[in-house]
Amino acid sequence: MAITQLSALLENTPGTLYQAVSTISDAGINLRALSVADTRDFGILRVIVSDVEKTKEVLSDSTICTETKVIAAKMSDQAGALKKILAVIQETGVNIEYVYAFTSPVAGSAYVVLRVDDVEGAEEVLARRGIETLTDQDLEGLL
Repeated sequence: MAITQLSALLENTPGTLYQAVSTISDAGINLRALSVADTRDFGILRVIVSDVEKTKEVLSDSTICTETKVIAAKMSDQAGALKKILAVIQETGVNIEYVYAFTSPVAGSAYVVLRVDDVEGAEEVLARRGIETLTDQDLEGLL
């Protein structure tokens, strides 16, 4: 049930992020979510996209893309929504490596992307608690 995230290593220089985003956009690929973590010399671009294979293809000339399974958990747009999801994950002992979020086309809701060390275990516990998670197929329906 996890979704596919692509990660690309980018040089930390002016225009590099613009070039990567332009390459993706010019190929007609929709960026659904984006996160950049940086170091002094490099950054890690993490994206959720409408077409994983096409994105890997268009970025292959400039960088190496890796796929990672992550969880996209639905949450309401209100105080405490993220805390509720994190509390459920914490109870399992699953480690959260990083998070970022993206908005939903449904008013009043959003999704938090979680990279965890046990995707299946975390998804199972979230489902038992009634917290909806997305699949790659679900992403196709989000406009």
